[in-house]
Amino acid sequence: MMLNIDHIDCQLLKELQRDSSRSQRALSEKVGLSQNACWRRLKALEEAGVIRNRTVVLDRELLGAGLVVFVMIRTRHHSAAWLEHFRRHVSKIEDVVDFFRIGGEYDYLLKIVTRDMTSYDACYRQLIADIELETVTSLFAMEAIEEQRPIPLRPTR
Repeated sequence: MMLNIDHIDCQLLKELQRDSSRSQRALSEKVGLSQNACWRRLKALEEAGVIRNRTVVLDRELLGAGLVVFVMIRTRHHSAAWLEHFRRHVSKIEDVVDFFRIGGEYDYLLKIVTRDMTSYDACYRQLIADIELETVTSLFAMEAIEEQRPIPLRPTR
């Protein structure tokens, strides 16, 4: 179900995606609202589940996590029970930062962020341990041209 948002909600959400550490006063000034009106809108967006949490974006290179690997997985298993087992299995792997079930030639796509090839190999071994997968294909990112871009927003009302 899509939530109806207006242009002010869009502005608030765009500004939060750029920098969620801003004070409420700075945010309200940026979007042209009083602090109280800004707070009420933010509360409504949080209660509706639009704002799930507020995080910081880290520089992975500076933190020694410079290797990004996209892993495409194909399986012969498509039952709900197998999917739940696989979901729990993958969710335990700390280096997996994004995990999608996809359509097309492959069934799953994982984004892994790790230190180097040795740590990716350990992650790979953890991924394939005790679970049957038909094909695992790894694609290594050479350069992050744009990463963690904000979600594009448009008013729906």
